[in-house]
Amino acid sequence: MKRWIGFILHLAMIVVLTSFGTYTVMKKVNVEIPDSLKVTTDFETPAPKDSPAFSGEAQITPPFLGKAYNGFKDALAFKESQGKYHVVNTLGYLGKYQFGGNTLNLMGVYDVDTFLNDPILQEKAFDVNVARNKWILRRDIKRFTGKRIGGVEITESGILAAAHLAGAGNVKKYLRSYGQEDVADAYGSSISYYMKKFAGYDTSKIQQRKNPKI
Repeated sequence: MKRWIGFILHLAMIVVLTSFGTYTVMKKVNVEIPDSLKVTTDFETPAPKDSPAFSGEAQITPPFLGKAYNGFKDALAFKESQGKYHVVNTLGYLGKYQFGGNTLNLMGVYDVDTFLNDPILQEKAFDVNVARNKWILRRDIKRFTGKRIGGVEITESGILAAAHLAGAGNVKKYLRSYGQEDVADAYGSSISYYMKKFAGYDTSKIQQRKNPKI
């Protein structure tokens, strides 16, 4: 009898294992990530190919600070230098906003080393330059704001950004030729591109000034 009971229990065990499969004991394993695969610096993320921003190159997005004047400053600074005060580019343009030496001299700045190491001075220089460009372009700002050139609505902030890029004189030529006289810097950024990219910011905080100095 005991032998039959043992046989029946053995047969029942086979049925259970067949129905639910064989159990596998899992052992916890700690995996060490090689140093070569660890991310230790910032990296860029390509835009999706179906995105309007896709250009075949990695895209970097600056922090969005709104359309107020500080947003305008930071957006332009990010485009110029990624917002870094100590940058000097291959053409010798300086600082967070990439000023040329001649422009700095017009505002009363002559010491390059002091300028690069003084963030407050760089911020003042930007404000003063905006005031100067507003004065030079005052009639063009009044005449062209709200009009469209090349499908882009002209705004005061777009005009001022383009003047920062190419100078007020070249912006006058662009506007008065209705976009026919467009110029670009050595890196390929054009007046028309800046007009579009920096349109719609509120730059009323800075008043126009004739020949302002720091």
